[in-house]
Amino acid sequence: MLVTEMLKLAPSAEQREALLATMRACNTAANRVAEVAFEQRTANKIALQKLVYADLRHEFGLSAQMAIRSIAKACEAYKRDKKIKPVFRELGAVAYDPRILTWKGRDAVSILTLTGRTLIPVVYQGRWTQGPENRIRGQADLVYRDGMFFLAVVIDVPEPPGGGEPDGWLGVDLGIVNLATDSTDSTGEAHSGKGVRAVRRRNAALRARLQAKGTKSAKRLLKKRRRKESRFARDVNHVIAKHLVGKAKGTRSGIALEDLEGIRDRVTVRKVQRADLHSWSFHQLRTFVTYKAALAGVPVRLVDARNTSRTCHRCGHCAKKNRPSRDDFRCVGCGFAGPADHNAAINIGRRAVSHAADDAA
Repeated sequence: MLVTEMLKLAPSAEQREALLATMRACNTAANRVAEVAFEQRTANKIALQKLVYADLRHEFGLSAQMAIRSIAKACEAYKRDKKIKPVFRELGAVAYDPRILTWKGRDAVSILTLTGRTLIPVVYQGRWTQGPENRIRGQADLVYRDGMFFLAVVIDVPEPPGGGEPDGWLGVDLGIVNLATDSTDSTGEAHSGKGVRAVRRRNAALRARLQAKGTKSAKRLLKKRRRKESRFARDVNHVIAKHLVGKAKGTRSGIALEDLEGIRDRVTVRKVQRADLHSWSFHQLRTFVTYKAALAGVPVRLVDARNTSRTCHRCGHCAKKNRPSRDDFRCVGCGFAGPADHNAAINIGRRAVSHAADDAA
């Protein structure tokens, strides 16, 4: 499977200035291409290359391949939404392909800049670059973040051989109050999202105060803290994903997850809950579970989430009245009562079983 790794570079002061100048030139060139693409209403790379290639090389001092990569960057961004003109940050990520980036072992990389090639040490090689069977593939993105340079590389990591159909399915209900609840035991194991929500609300209040002040020190603090919240939420999701995969592997089970694509468009919430809904990182958690499970040889199946929280896993009765509150489930058909998230997790696990039976048929 393909895994993205962030490798830290250690350029000298001279190399640092060369990299920054190159990133500025490439992003300014991409902005120029985006302007032409928007005016001409075309995302065709060949057509745009005829219009802007010579100007990019002459005006911005780009090499042939850097000009091509800048055109490709603008085209890919414009294709995503042709209603708006793409705008790239001055020091946004720059894509390097094997023509302009060459690896010198695992601890150094030769990168092309506006002033020529330069050899830069790699001081953090990451987890996935260590295995002898793991192979770096394709292009790498040069990223400048918090005064440091990184290479975002894609690594091909061999997956363990599949062990056939699992003995059962661990259903996992994803949510905002409880980030994940599994179907084990009598009440399931819940991973609360209270800490993540508290951090987000505290940071939102702090950002509002600092933005209102508008002083230099306030702006410095805003810049310093801007990614702290996302790092915290990311770490929480990593921990939950690792725990779920470990539990599934220990019981020779697969993992069943809800397919929540488009849920933000389908669900309506009160105004006070909008921030929680739109900052809910369910897709990141699902991604972490999926790739950790693949590396552990644990199958993952996505199932339809419709009515899993309203259906009684005991008798199958489905009704809106089965949920008197967010946390509680009380079946009006058979009288069963229990935690609502655990009931949904059991239904999710059972849907994975039925899907497996349909596939076998």
